[in-house]
Amino acid sequence: MSVYDIGRVCVKTMGREAGNYCVIVDVIDKNYVIIDGLKVRRRRANFNHVEPTADMVDIKKGADHQTVEAAIKKAKLEEKMKETFSIPIK
Repeated sequence: MSVYDIGRVCVKTMGREAGNYCVIVDVIDKNYVIIDGLKVRRRRANFNHVEPTADMVDIKKGADHQTVEAAIKKAKLEEKMKETFSIPIK
């Protein structure tokens, strides 16, 4: 059992979508995951570029965008996912 399980809500920490919440849809290998979210496009992301949170949504491996949106609404995380997390600059 890993911190980066399918359905884990994370925050993007790098790139143009930094600060936005996303959900892990699939684990590619030891370095990469597939993420998707309300304000984040579905894409491959490095483990080092996402920070896991305590929240989880109930989805299966490789779920499509509509399923991810429905799971977010069901888990009542819609407002949180639309927010932007402020990342401190180092």
